[in-house]
Amino acid sequence: MHTLHHRDRRHLGWDASLPPAVEIAPGSTVELVLQDAFGGQLGPQATPADVAALDLGAANPLTGPVAIAGVGPGDTLAVTIDELTVGEVAWTAIIPGFGLLAEEFPAPHVIVSDVGVEEVVFGALARLPVRPFLGTIGLAPAEPGPHSVIPPRRVGGNMDCRDVRAGATLLLPVEVEGALLSAGDPHAGQGDGEVCGTAVETTAAARLTIEVRRGIPVDQPQLELAPEPVAERREGANRRLTMGVGPDLYAGARDATRAMIELLGHHGLDPGDAYALCSVAGHLRILEVVDAPNWVVGMEFDLDVLA
Repeated sequence: MHTLHHRDRRHLGWDASLPPAVEIAPGSTVELVLQDAFGGQLGPQATPADVAALDLGAANPLTGPVAIAGVGPGDTLAVTIDELTVGEVAWTAIIPGFGLLAEEFPAPHVIVSDVGVEEVVFGALARLPVRPFLGTIGLAPAEPGPHSVIPPRRVGGNMDCRDVRAGATLLLPVEVEGALLSAGDPHAGQGDGEVCGTAVETTAAARLTIEVRRGIPVDQPQLELAPEPVAERREGANRRLTMGVGPDLYAGARDATRAMIELLGHHGLDPGDAYALCSVAGHLRILEVVDAPNWVVGMEFDLDVLA
């Protein structure tokens, strides 16, 4: 098995002209040792001042790229996450100018978490199940770069999909020779939507098995889902669902999130903490998109996670 450490091959942005750090044969397994999304700029005692001082140009560092021999445009890469081991310290930050409600939360804010085997101790606010996944994993686009890591693309990237976790297989369309796979932005947990812009951000080692599937084209990322752990099937009495109703799904997501922040305020959380907690434990859901002219977005939250 090949091991590739971020200290040896760390890069910022997608660029098909980057030489591969390693070339492997289809069917091989590779281990990538990943930095956190802040590039190691925050420590265990991180403060809002540290968030304000972040060099955002160094955010979302990637480890790679990994070339897969004999793979080229038109092929489909199948990446199975065999194992994902995350670090013991994690950060969730509100970064000025970033996030679903950025203009309403202009001040930097940070919550440091301790990550155990089964539980994330989210500051003094909540206890969440550990559910590691890769926030960013993708291939080099054919269009000459460099390209920012922040927006996701048809070849993957910063999708922040909490189901890209151990046991799942991610299918990606290949645009360049060798595919040029890179990954980063590991999370110990996140809610669907990642509304404040960050999750339970940490370091990780990811073991990936990479195969090629010819004759099975995909135009956008697809995911063969892993079985759900029992802890994710809670149907407890303390779940709440706020809604946003209107003709714009983005506006509906904002309204549903605002309503959940207000609801959590009734449980003693200040707005910044509530916003961050929605990002790691709240789940945005499209509830319906058929009853024109208005659609419904929901934010689901289990109050039992509160400390």
